[in-house]
Amino acid sequence: MTKKGAFQDLCNGIFPGDRTIFRPILMHFIARYAGGNYARFASDYRFLVEANLLALEDFDLDMVGLISDPYRETSAFGARIEFIPEGVPRCLDLVVKTKEDVRNLARPDVFKCERTMDRIRGAELLSKLTRGNVPVIGWIEGPMAEACDLCGIEQFLMMQMMDPGTAHLLLDKCVITAKDFAGAQINAGCDVIGMGDAICSQIDPFTYETFVKERHREIISYIHTSGAKVKMHICGDITHLLPSMNDLEIDILDIDWQVNPQHAYEIMGPDVIRCGNIDPRFVMDKSPEEIYSACKLLSEKEKGRKFILSAGCEIIVTTPAENLMAMRRASLYN
Repeated sequence: MTKKGAFQDLCNGIFPGDRTIFRPILMHFIARYAGGNYARFASDYRFLVEANLLALEDFDLDMVGLISDPYRETSAFGARIEFIPEGVPRCLDLVVKTKEDVRNLARPDVFKCERTMDRIRGAELLSKLTRGNVPVIGWIEGPMAEACDLCGIEQFLMMQMMDPGTAHLLLDKCVITAKDFAGAQINAGCDVIGMGDAICSQIDPFTYETFVKERHREIISYIHTSGAKVKMHICGDITHLLPSMNDLEIDILDIDWQVNPQHAYEIMGPDVIRCGNIDPRFVMDKSPEEIYSACKLLSEKEKGRKFILSAGCEIIVTTPAENLMAMRRASLYN
């Protein structure tokens, strides 16, 4: 069976007989592993694809992906981006500074912006080179994350309190572009769209339900209608948000190390694939034997349930390669 077939079975409640599916978030780590740097990984889809395929081969990954940084859509909206050789790209502009900027913010064409087209081309190439045998994960920014990218975190949080009408308008514009970008990646060959909305872990359930929840639902529904699955990624502790999220029809929910997997299972239900939740610092710092034991224990606990083994967030760049391989070995059934 192909890896895509195994993933489709997992979505349908049929569990692989030989493994827990394994797909950690890999960005800076695989950029360096493939002999390049973060700037090249984030700016050149050909190297991003090359690094993913090398990791697929060397670590026997069950999925590949296009995640790189949060500023693809922000660039399409007009921000200048600086590429850092050994760091996350830096956004040099706040596109939104006033209420008028929100009103005047134009809908970008994701096929005409260099950075969004770079990811779309990456989707086409990854899909072509994996020949439909491996699930390809595209990526978009969630609406609140994108709003913060456009006007700054503190500024947007204040906008929600002081000028909620303008905040809603900005979020609506972010939703439109999220759907445009998701649809383009699905048409280019992506089987799953990851949606990163990390800032949501820092807000209370009332704020989430007031500003974000129905927009998440709209994006998720659009992705499903377009023929792909949804992978929701909110870094940090989202325990307090789980009851608000359990009716969104999320296919895959990333759970960071602060979230109890059993509690997430009880709240989200058996149909949601939980992905996680080993602490990335543990994967970086501990011995391969310790990592193997922790991941084996987690995989054993999750047998017979929809689960993907991963770290709670991105594998840290300085993680020894043998530590990542220990995670893979732990996910294989004896």
